[in-house]
Amino acid sequence: MSYDILCRFLIDEFSRDFASLLMGKPIDLTILSPKELSVEPIRADSLILLQSEDSVLHIEFQTDPDQEIPFRMADYRLRGYRRFREKDMRQVVIYLRKTNSPLVHQTEFILPQMTHRFEVIRLWEQPTELFLNAPGLLPFAALTRTENPEEVLTEVAQLIERIDNRQQQANLAAASSVLAGLVLDRELINRILRRDIMRESPIYQDILAEGRQEGRQEGRQEGLQEGLQQGLQQGLQQGLQQGLQQGLQEGRQETMAEIARNLLLSGMSVEQIMNVTGLTRERVEQLTNRDSE
Repeated sequence: MSYDILCRFLIDEFSRDFASLLMGKPIDLTILSPKELSVEPIRADSLILLQSEDSVLHIEFQTDPDQEIPFRMADYRLRGYRRFREKDMRQVVIYLRKTNSPLVHQTEFILPQMTHRFEVIRLWEQPTELFLNAPGLLPFAALTRTENPEEVLTEVAQLIERIDNRQQQANLAAASSVLAGLVLDRELINRILRRDIMRESPIYQDILAEGRQEGRQEGRQEGLQEGLQQGLQQGLQQGLQQGLQQGLQEGRQETMAEIARNLLLSGMSVEQIMNVTGLTRERVEQLTNRDSE
């Protein structure tokens, strides 16, 4: 499952938790379709839009740096203004994986006589406590400012188990498992988070389905590659054998033809030459005609 889809799911399920984190208050937000911006977005899969009565919240989750982010944020802001002129628009880029790239510090798009600013959150710089106080933020906790993400994920697992809603438990455990994979080993994650709970989550089922699909694709590719290699090797062997056999046959025929020519010069009859060389009458007569020319 892509991180964009996972994060969109979490925001849809826990919009008030994200409103508290990003807007300072737990207001009700509703998901907007990217098509609300009238022009087809450059990357509709990464665009998350929410709105309240008086504002629009635009969020983009990024796993890795992208030099196109400043332009994209300016572009979306103008599109948002075209559609929602009466509403304020807040734009936040959230980087998930720690990096030293200067691109994750860009907060402006600048052109002559135009400057657009947006907010950036680098999760690895955020205090862990902020993400342990709201269920919808728990899956991100292991990515925050900590020297021991294993310990944080263990605490996340304990907090998830205290949630009464079984479906929420399953979804949060599955989401935590996926995101923790950015900083922790998969085997360790599986020891910390209960897989029996995760199996009840549609997120987990999507992960399994995606894994099976990738496995089938890799299997087909490996099978195709192996088949091509075997076919090539077999083809080369057969080609060499056929070439050798053909070369030997052609060489033998040329040898027999030379012998036949010598026998013709000695006066031997066509029938006798056929018996000695194994050549056909037609071939011997061709040699006879060629020599007479």
